Order: sequence, then structure tokens, then C-alpha cells
Amino acid sequence: MFRNWRIGSVNGALVAAYFIPAWTLVAFNIMVAPVHGLYERPSVAVALFLSDHLQMAGMETVRAAWLLALGRLTVVAFFAISLVLLCIPRVRKGGGSDEALGIALAIGSLISFASMVMASKVGELAALRLHATELLLLLGAAIVVVIERPAPAPKSVEAQAPLALEQAELLHNR
Repeated sequence: MFRNWRIGSVNGALVAAYFIPAWTLVAFNIMVAPVHGLYERPSVAVALFLSDHLQMAGMETVRAAWLLALGRLTVVAFFAISLVLLCIPRVRKGGGSDEALGIALAIGSLISFASMVMASKVGELAALRLHATELLLLLGAAIVVVIERPAPAPKSVEAQAPLALEQAELLHNR
């Protein structure tokens, strides 16, 4: 059963198994209560940066929180699409899920990198460790996906037998 699984596929599935539940919970907490959800541990660095350095208050903070939740849900959606495509053997063999996985890794890396920079600016060490770990996880998965290419499909060339003397050379006989 596992003969046609590549390392990039397994790695992508494992990374998705972490990010789908973790980022979905954070995004839903932000959507339910934007300010309260923004000041929880996974997003506290962004909240402190927005309030301290950009002096956002009120509705601007709520809009920024919703934008962060939308970004996280976008990453979750692309990870989910990648997992669905991995379930189809023909697509998995050809590397068809790599595009969705690559988009999830790229957007997730941008969000984690920006959150890590914001955490370092506000001095939030726990959030800095969290975002650095997530960034390293995403970048490692991206390197594996980029380096490992799917095996090319074998080309089967059939040798055509010569036509017998009594057969006419018509278009459908070629």
C-alpha cells in the first residue's frame, strides 16, 4: 500500500496534521472574539505589535485580527486540499498535491515569519519560540517538496508490426 508514497507526500501529510487543527482553533477563537482571541498565546505578539508600534485601537485591531484569522484559514484550506489530493493514488504518484502543499507552505511561512519578527520586536519570548518552530517546520517541508521531484512516468513505446501484403495502408491501420 505504501509503495507509491514519496517522502514529500508523507512529510506534507504530517505537517498538515499539525497545522490544520492548531491554526483552525486559533482562527476560530479570533473569529468568535477578535480582541480576546488576538491576545491569546499564538497571536499575542501580533496584538502587542499592532497596539504598541502601529497604535491601532478599536475596529482597526478587530480588522487586523480577522485578516490574521483569514490568512490562517487559507493555509488550513490549502493543507486540507493537499490531503484530499494525497488520497487519490494517481494524483499522489504524479505529484499533483504539491501545488496546494506549496501554496500552504508559502503563505504559512509568511505568516509565521511576520509573527516571529513581531514577537522579537515586542520581546515576547514564548511567542518567538512558537513562531520560529512553526517557521522551521514549514521551511523544512518546503525544502523536501522542492528537492524531491516525482518520478517520471515510464514511456511505453509499442513497435508496430509491418503490414501484411494483403492489408491496405489506410489511416486507421497506421
